[in-house]
Amino acid sequence: MPQVLNQHMTAIKLFHRLTLLLLLCLPVGHALAELMLYPTRIVFEGNQRAAQLELINSGNEDETYRISLVNRRMSETGAFSAIDVPLPDEQFADDKLRYSPRQITLAPGVGQTVRIMLRKPPKLATGEYRSHLLFSKQPDSSGSNSVENSGAVNNQINVVLTTLMGACIPVIMRHGSTDASVALKQLDLRRTVDKAPMLAFVMERTGNQSVYGDLTVSFISYGGSEQVIERANGVAVYTPNALRRVSIPLKQSNGPRLTNGALRVTYREQAEDGGALLSEAVLQLP
Repeated sequence: MPQVLNQHMTAIKLFHRLTLLLLLCLPVGHALAELMLYPTRIVFEGNQRAAQLELINSGNEDETYRISLVNRRMSETGAFSAIDVPLPDEQFADDKLRYSPRQITLAPGVGQTVRIMLRKPPKLATGEYRSHLLFSKQPDSSGSNSVENSGAVNNQINVVLTTLMGACIPVIMRHGSTDASVALKQLDLRRTVDKAPMLAFVMERTGNQSVYGDLTVSFISYGGSEQVIERANGVAVYTPNALRRVSIPLKQSNGPRLTNGALRVTYREQAEDGGALLSEAVLQLP
């Protein structure tokens, strides 16, 4: 009987080892350095029903990625969290999208195309629908990270905790008449003794679609010259969020002294989207 009980406990512990796998979903550029993705967001508009995404393994080893559709909620600071039940004003696209393949293994330097298809149901309400394609790196099933190869020593069971990194690509579908506008408000330059100055402001979005673009911070001297001192690319305010709070550290090592002038903040579409000016604001500095 003790031997049977020990075998049962071993099975339970092994099960826990299999389930102690963490998945961190981070935007592209902050995760999966060995995985290159293009484009980094997909938008379906008008009559478009198909799109594709290119993946390349830029690392030195074979890598396997599982692809899934997930729903994410953006906070006022831009952080994402997983959700199961949408709020009344949240609209997601996962049930309208199909994609292939579902899992890929890439050798170093090898690429793969992921195809995405959109199917709109009849009588679909006007608005923007968003979900995310998640590319989650899978553990090595044959190497030292596998459960089988990291087993017991002297009949002891080891708990293996593996962190799996993931990258999320937003997939957006717009149906009917959609538009949006954005304003930059509440600009505040926060100065500290031991840290770089921090420019804080609020992005206020109105309309029934998200906004996406690049932020540029420039210093304008009282003499009239203007110098770009910081950039933040790929900044979004997703529906249904009405605002996003932004804080941008301003490096001072080789930049101008932030006095006797003004800070100009511009928010533009990315160049491939046309580069149109979406919003602008100026903060006068003493």
